[in-house]
Amino acid sequence: MKVVLLQDVKGQGKKGDIVNVSDGYARNFLFPKKLATEATASALNDLKGKSEAFAYKKETELSEAKAMQEKLKQVSVTITAKAGSNDRLFGSVTNKDVAEALLNQHHIKIDKRRFEMEDIKNTGTYTVSVKLYPDITGNLTVIVKAQ
Repeated sequence: MKVVLLQDVKGQGKKGDIVNVSDGYARNFLFPKKLATEATASALNDLKGKSEAFAYKKETELSEAKAMQEKLKQVSVTITAKAGSNDRLFGSVTNKDVAEALLNQHHIKIDKRRFEMEDIKNTGTYTVSVKLYPDITGNLTVIVKAQ
């Protein structure tokens, strides 16, 4: 019997795969636990629609990430903090501070966990890497000034 897997099943396949299993295994194990459904024309059509929707979603996310990468190249963020002698900051500038400054100055919201940076402890100009999508990383210029 051909079935469409609704979840990953060990030894059979991944979610969305069409596999051939014995009738008893399908009726007594897969169907009652809602792990699979029979591979009818409507089930195959639903699977095709879901896969196309997933591909479209991935494509739009990729294009948005590339657009954001280009936008971040043109943007710089200025942060002012208290500093002592030798331009050393009292405290440090963290990824949370950079995310808030980006939102306040340019109305671009990026989660603070996407910034890949060490804490900034001196004034100056820094380049911060931003993970936008797997394999797509943007660079943001951060200017830290003494208050």
